[in-house]
Amino acid sequence: MKLICSKSNLLNGVNIVAKAVPNKTTMSILECILIDATGSEIKLLANDMELGIETVVEGEILEKGQIALDAKIFLDIVRKLPDNDITIVTDSSLKTNITCEKAKFTIIGKSGDDFSYLPSIERIDSIVLSQFTLKEVIRQTIFSIADNDNNKLMTGELFEIDGDILKVVSLDGHRISIRKIILKNHYPSRKVVVPGKTLNEISKILSGDMDKDVSIFFTGKHIVFEFDKTVVVSRLIEGEYFKIDQMLSSDYETKVTVNKKELLECIDRATLLVKEGDKKPIIISISDGNMELKINSTVGSMDEEIDIIKQGKDIMIGFNPKFMIDALKVIEDEEIDIYLVNPKAPCFIRDIKEKYIYLILPVNFTTVA
Repeated sequence: MKLICSKSNLLNGVNIVAKAVPNKTTMSILECILIDATGSEIKLLANDMELGIETVVEGEILEKGQIALDAKIFLDIVRKLPDNDITIVTDSSLKTNITCEKAKFTIIGKSGDDFSYLPSIERIDSIVLSQFTLKEVIRQTIFSIADNDNNKLMTGELFEIDGDILKVVSLDGHRISIRKIILKNHYPSRKVVVPGKTLNEISKILSGDMDKDVSIFFTGKHIVFEFDKTVVVSRLIEGEYFKIDQMLSSDYETKVTVNKKELLECIDRATLLVKEGDKKPIIISISDGNMELKINSTVGSMDEEIDIIKQGKDIMIGFNPKFMIDALKVIEDEEIDIYLVNPKAPCFIRDIKEKYIYLILPVNFTTVA
């Protein structure tokens, strides 16, 4: 095999597929990136058996062939080469020469025949949305998936399609994040649970361009994302997702309208007094026209008041400040509505059309006189 491509094109391609290379594996071939120049295009592939990524790199194929190269070494070499054309040549003994200007590396690759290609998926059932929308939806929900495997379903996000509505849901046992998107077309109803790892990696690759689309295809066990000459294939998480609708309520005893930026900055200031690993709640007291926020820790205490519009009863309630900050950070609205029932019931932050809903469970606290 012999091919030539610019450093910028090659580096971009390697960076994209490297996201599917596992950190730890007993199969050394999975630690590789496959360069496939057996056809008319230069393709790069990586696959950890759960997540696979393939992308096309612009360049010139002088001799067809393929080679699997250690991903970390290959990425480091390409990253540190001069900004010029890179030539990659392999021989029958899998020896690979990577040359750029006066720099020349020789590494031993593995046979491309041993590489695990992406599963062949029939692309029939699909939805289309902009890269910007998908990237935003992931950003606005991904923070509330669980980061351990105690319940596999909590490590993924529910993608539920109903007509022209896409609903994306994540939860970790303490909070729920929901985003609803109106799609351009109507689609058959469908529910799948997509691994959080897949969505995290996709959000890093997406350009976020409003004018560029992503096509998402579904099968019984896989989801495929296609965009910008890149294909991402991921296994789905099997099992029935939680009955979210049963956890949501439109009942409330107190409704608060508050400036989002003001509330976010206030809670952010309060966390200055909380050491990492310390689980100190922020205590919120709501009365007519006023929200008082307090935090007490071993470092000190803070007390601040914010102007609000209140409907309903006065209430005092405690929250994990991080959970409040995570939700407030991703809401774009200038003013938000918070709905509360009592100090033991979850609060809801949602807009009138319910394009977003953030449910946060309160925490117990003791009041100090």
